Amino acid sequence: MALSLKGKRVFVTGASAGIGEATAKEFAKQGANVLICARRLERLTKLEAELKELGAPEVFSFQLDVTDRDEVQGTIATLPAEWREIDILVNNAGLSRGLNKLYEDDVDNWEEMIDTNVKGLLYVTRAVVPGMVARNSGHVINLGSIAGLAAYPGGAVYCATKVAERYITDGLRIDVNGTDLRVTTIDPGMVETEFSVVRYRGDEEKAAKVYANIEPLLAEDIADAIVWAATRPAHVSIQTMVLCPTAQASAYVVTRGAK
Repeated sequence: MALSLKGKRVFVTGASAGIGEATAKEFAKQGANVLICARRLERLTKLEAELKELGAPEVFSFQLDVTDRDEVQGTIATLPAEWREIDILVNNAGLSRGLNKLYEDDVDNWEEMIDTNVKGLLYVTRAVVPGMVARNSGHVINLGSIAGLAAYPGGAVYCATKVAERYITDGLRIDVNGTDLRVTTIDPGMVETEFSVVRYRGDEEKAAKVYANIEPLLAEDIADAIVWAATRPAHVSIQTMVLCPTAQASAYVVTRGAK
């Protein structure tokens, strides 16, 4: 029997748009209490009201830069008492920058991807999981990518960060084995969100070409998968889930045709 999420406390990072926003909404529909953070606070304020309308009994939002270790530790440690016992953590915050050959790339792009996708993931996990272990209850769901399964042209460092996510997830699962915690990685292929706009630093025309003549996944597809993994019976652990558009066979094998 599927687990009920009613009243569960769910923490979603990077919730101001895309997969994070869709995931927060899907958990709200399930009656969960939703804790959301992102760097863009103004978007979270609007989302708060939407989540309550969708069915979340309680919603709490706060600004957080996951790349700032002190900010992550301090902010999560000082959450209101009713939000400190997190049942489900969705480590969604992440990004990609550029699509350049490794030897021609801007080192600042590397720093930003590593700081967000690897260090940010670690910082939030380190702040939340000890409480789960102490309570012997919890589920960590990390957002990976098929980029963590195979490199593609111009994506060396981004792909490396997603390989890191995969091994951090696997390692954490081993470390909590013997407790009732579950650890999952969700690895999407092409999902049409702000991801490519961010990658190309606001160049919407360039970003749109990524999804030209293909029906990509939507943020809602990934949110649905995340909630499905979270609602499996307690003895069932979804360790890895890979989702791609039907037209995508791998990170760089895509058949394009008229939609």
